[in-house]
Amino acid sequence: MRVGSGFDVHAFGRGDHVMLGGVRVPHSQGVVAYSDGDVLLHALCDALLGAAGLGDIGQHFPNSDPQWRGASSDRFITHAVALLRERGYSIVNVDLTLICEAPRLSAHRDQILNSIVRLLGIPDDAVNLKATTTEKMGYIGRREGLAAEAVVLIVRS
Repeated sequence: MRVGSGFDVHAFGRGDHVMLGGVRVPHSQGVVAYSDGDVLLHALCDALLGAAGLGDIGQHFPNSDPQWRGASSDRFITHAVALLRERGYSIVNVDLTLICEAPRLSAHRDQILNSIVRLLGIPDDAVNLKATTTEKMGYIGRREGLAAEAVVLIVRS
């Protein structure tokens, strides 16, 4: 068994939506990011790569490479899952936490969960998604951005 953790944060910027778990969520702002800025998938990608000892998202998808500008983070997850499978690992479970004051997660929770389950190819009871705020403290509390944490457990197949 191996455990990986991931964290990602993005500042809010111009736009009318944020990507969360591969789902377009309407919001009064977008995020400042090189790719689509999906904090949930970025944290998840880092956790998957970390669990297998394969570095981090920046090593696999550097923001100095123009092919990743505006890229869908689904591609990052697909790549990480393929690397794990090539090395004989399977995903046991995933635990994700979205940290933000807005947007609210509840109306989009099922769609986000379904998207992540589909991307990972694991049973729906193996993915957990939570949301919390920072009680209006710090940059997240001031609604300047959002963050996500991910923890994954993998085993040799």
